[in-house]
Amino acid sequence: MVHKEYRPTMAQLRTFATIAEFGHFGTAATHLGISQPSLSQALAALEAGLGVQLIERSTRKVIVTPIGWALLPFAQATLESLDAFVNHARGVKGGLVGSLTMGLIPTIAPYILADFLKIAPERASELFPHIVEDKTPDLVEGLKSGNLEVAVVGGLLDRENFYSIPLFTEEFVLVVPEHSPLAGRDDLVLADLHELNIMLLDDGHCLTEKVVELCRIADIKKDQRQSITRAASLTTVMQLVSAGMGSTLVPMSAVAVECTRPGLAFGTFANGLEKASRSLVLAYRSSTTRSGDYVELGDILSGAIEAADNRSREFLAQHRAG
Repeated sequence: MVHKEYRPTMAQLRTFATIAEFGHFGTAATHLGISQPSLSQALAALEAGLGVQLIERSTRKVIVTPIGWALLPFAQATLESLDAFVNHARGVKGGLVGSLTMGLIPTIAPYILADFLKIAPERASELFPHIVEDKTPDLVEGLKSGNLEVAVVGGLLDRENFYSIPLFTEEFVLVVPEHSPLAGRDDLVLADLHELNIMLLDDGHCLTEKVVELCRIADIKKDQRQSITRAASLTTVMQLVSAGMGSTLVPMSAVAVECTRPGLAFGTFANGLEKASRSLVLAYRSSTTRSGDYVELGDILSGAIEAADNRSREFLAQHRAG
């Protein structure tokens, strides 16, 4: 029976939510920066106060009980409300200050983080960003759960639950083996993709969705998703193209980093920004009170993406000149 005067602490609720998220006491304790005995004590106090079992403990795994799953959304909502309260206070104090957990898709994170982490202290000296790199579906779940405050993704999310700030539209570059007849072209059209074996990243990458969409627009009959050769990163895709196993489409921001190995050649599309491109946005929950802060953050991110884009264009110009 629940004691009428009992009120869980925020630390107890965060303990419960974190254990449920990670499914492991040790990992949850490390994430929260506390000892495992302290974690267990906080959970035990919460369960005793509520008069219910939230977590089943065993030597091998952690199981959230049915009543635990029923109560988890309320715990998460309470924690999110507290975070919103603190974030609003920060905003009143003066914009981008304090910690901020930001997700980025893997097809943009490696190419802009150095610039972002250089520009951010100049524009927001009291901001302490925490970076999470993951595929779009996982970033969306992170936003929903409150584990992420913002996320850089390719394309708009559910407009009912999320708002988004346009960051940058970047064109795609066709990467082919060096002896391809398309090498060096700057007047490509989507129809030129017809006879190519376009290599894709694994499912879950929004870049894969965009490339498949372009193939559909180009009326390519072959279903590129059926290829038995798939990769988890652009770096691996570049190695496969260099070995002559196919071609791929790469966002401009990635070219200067990913396309330096021997055996690669490039082609660009006529009116590339209109014909073959992707739009990056900064997504955040529609319930937030920090929209103004995120506009400022978006401006910083746009500058970092533009810097990566410019480096890649310089690389392509040098490659063609050479």
